[in-house]
Amino acid sequence: MATTSTRLRRLGSVAAAVALSAGVALRDPPLSSSDRGGPSLDAVRRKIADSNGIVPSRAVQESALIGSSAVNPLDILVVGGGATGCGVALDAVARGLRVGLVEREDFSSGTSSRSTKLLHGGVRYLEKAVFNLDYGQLKLVFHALEERKQVIENAPHLCQALPCMTPCFDWFEVVYYWMGLKLYDLVAGARLLHLSRYYSAQESVELFPTLARKGKDRSLKGTVVYYDGQMNDSRLNVGLACTAALAGAAVLNHAEVVSFIKDEVSNRIIGARIRDNLSGVEFDTYAKVIVNAAGPFCDAVRKMADKESQQMICPSSGVHIVLPDYYSPEGMGLIVPKTKDGRVVFMLPWLGRTVAGTTDSNTGITMLPEPHEDEIQFILDAICDYLNVKVRRTDVLSAWSGIRPLAVDPKAKSTESISRDHVVCEDYPGLVTITGGKWTTYRRIGFSMAEDAVDAAIKSGKLSPTNECLTNNLRLSGAEDWDPASFTVLAQQYVRMKRTYTGKVVPGVMDTAAAKHLSHAYGTMADRVAVIAQDEHLGKRLAHGYPFLEAEVAYCARNEYCESAVDFIARRSRLAFLDTDAASRALPRIIEILAKEHKWDRTRKKKELQKAKEFLETFKSSRNAQFYDGKH
Repeated sequence: MATTSTRLRRLGSVAAAVALSAGVALRDPPLSSSDRGGPSLDAVRRKIADSNGIVPSRAVQESALIGSSAVNPLDILVVGGGATGCGVALDAVARGLRVGLVEREDFSSGTSSRSTKLLHGGVRYLEKAVFNLDYGQLKLVFHALEERKQVIENAPHLCQALPCMTPCFDWFEVVYYWMGLKLYDLVAGARLLHLSRYYSAQESVELFPTLARKGKDRSLKGTVVYYDGQMNDSRLNVGLACTAALAGAAVLNHAEVVSFIKDEVSNRIIGARIRDNLSGVEFDTYAKVIVNAAGPFCDAVRKMADKESQQMICPSSGVHIVLPDYYSPEGMGLIVPKTKDGRVVFMLPWLGRTVAGTTDSNTGITMLPEPHEDEIQFILDAICDYLNVKVRRTDVLSAWSGIRPLAVDPKAKSTESISRDHVVCEDYPGLVTITGGKWTTYRRIGFSMAEDAVDAAIKSGKLSPTNECLTNNLRLSGAEDWDPASFTVLAQQYVRMKRTYTGKVVPGVMDTAAAKHLSHAYGTMADRVAVIAQDEHLGKRLAHGYPFLEAEVAYCARNEYCESAVDFIARRSRLAFLDTDAASRALPRIIEILAKEHKWDRTRKKKELQKAKEFLETFKSSRNAQFYDGKH
């Protein structure tokens, strides 16, 4: 009690100072070119929102990269197709620059698809900023809060506000969290989603029926609820890539940088040798500047340029698990504010299931990180004390690990201030590296702090953009004129034509679940998927209990650079993350449709099945992991 009381006094004493520091966030920002709009913004918007617009084929994109030369180079070549890399590409092409992007695996194949699915302003970081007097953490909170609402507005079909409940088991906790979250509201200012508020114990249980009234010999005194953003992370990332392609960038997944090309006189990097990992073909692409946005692998890219380069990534593992929907009500998340080792654990409704996490531990850097059983048990232990249902290991439908690329500035004298904030540097001529940060600030990292990255690239390459950053008000593909009620049009105007096992075609209702899913996953492009479901007889569900349709496989192969079975189950749909076993059962049909779209032979189909099963084995559901289910 004394400790809590001390924290309350300190919170009150610093609140005014923090609010004063946040003044810039409370005032309306000055008008920039992106706010004023103008002809340039309108032209880019028209390209992206064109109802007849189709992303260039993968072959066309590869030809554009091959077509660059030493005398006619691209302005910027981005290495890495995660949130940061695709954001950089979109920011740069919107400025009128010639842009290419290559990604070794698939867009969002790394950290960007393995997040907590929150667009959060960093409540934890605000607490650290206040009690550790850490301005770096406070600055990160400001950035996140400024960007959170903008990201939701730029992709409203993929992002929405989510209330999150913090249980309080003594009155000091009630006052402490209420004051802290009111300070959070104050810092958010004009970017506030909704005001935080207190609910009594009875009101809390009505809102969250599985919430425990008793915990560790204490009774629930109430909860404090605040609002953060939630997203479909990999679909947002794929949306960034496709939007950049529509705006004119040459984006290519499954293409790897194997070496850099250097000018013989100045030793400056002027291009890269690239391998198409699907065909095995290698080619050279020239660019005035290379932007290294390879996430956890950015040090490996930097060492291609300079073997002596100092390490700037401190990798951290974050594990999440997915549980059945009955663990949490639709539309309300739960925060375990303090676990036994001081971490924060979230339990959130997501795509009809419940996602819980995360952990934070040191890790190595691998292509396919796997969650450890003790990390899964840690999350189960953390939520079990706050719920009135039996928390069982056998309920885990999927579990995954992601690597956070926590950044250290290589120019810094010490590594003490490792942060979730981003770092931009040019420690080799012609190679600008951007790393760190988090999903919420991807627009500021990947767009306008791809303002930082693109500004650094423009300075390095002496580039001549035709306009300033436009991405503040630039909606992603499928977002322009999207209406939350648009699913009703899909339900009324389309049917799901399904082919039975005997080959007979029968009509099926475009039910609310399927229509809502299509509307939220594809935005205004959803009708294109519905047409395929109806006209090409691909209206059957891929997995029982999930709204994903066969038509989506064909659509993604044609319009979203879906080149493998793993691309679909992990990044275009989220089936691998939602239910590993359901994804495994759906694989044969997914591969069959992709084989028809991409003209695969029997050998390729067999290889795809094997690779997908190996991928799914890294997701530790209750069926593909050895565990002792005693306590849970």
